[in-house]
Amino acid sequence: MLPLSHDEVVHGKASLLSKMPGDLWQKFANLRSLLGLMMTFPGKKLLFMGGDFGQWDEWYHERSLDWHLLQYETHQGIQRLMQDLLDLYRHEPALHEVDFHYEGFDWVDFQDSASSVIAFDRLARDRRSVVTVVCNFTPVPRAGYRIGVREAGMYAEIMNTDGSAYGGGNVGNGGLVASEPIPCHGRPHSVALTLPPLGILILKNR
Repeated sequence: MLPLSHDEVVHGKASLLSKMPGDLWQKFANLRSLLGLMMTFPGKKLLFMGGDFGQWDEWYHERSLDWHLLQYETHQGIQRLMQDLLDLYRHEPALHEVDFHYEGFDWVDFQDSASSVIAFDRLARDRRSVVTVVCNFTPVPRAGYRIGVREAGMYAEIMNTDGSAYGGGNVGNGGLVASEPIPCHGRPHSVALTLPPLGILILKNR
């Protein structure tokens, strides 16, 4: 289980959005990254109400959620991202089929602590069904960041948590990036990516 539960957002612990460090932009970007990581990492998901649109106040049982926040584009963006992540999770077998076995997950790189970037593959039962997840956990965009991939091809950016539709700055790769025969991370091919600040990319070979 990957729970962001009731217990995380009551009794003075603050809401998910309020917990985030940085200025207003960074708080929303960090929450988008957290939701993106939760939905792509192995394990079944639990997200408590309010986290799906970025409620500021912690949950209180005597009143309703702060639905009025959805008049603001930033909160609409969080809600839209969550909807798209759930849709992607449902339609990409690599994200949900093999949650409880090591064969459903493969690290690409977890050693770049200087850049605070990690990358991993999720795999379905059909080993040809793979998505690659790249996470940049700093507020610094990174151009030309090379990630190893399993096969040659055109890699579609099927999710970018920094997309303008979600309230981000739309830093990314224009939706598609070609692999090159340059070995990287123990893989025979690689892609040179523009990583959005405090953002997560999900790539799939088309």
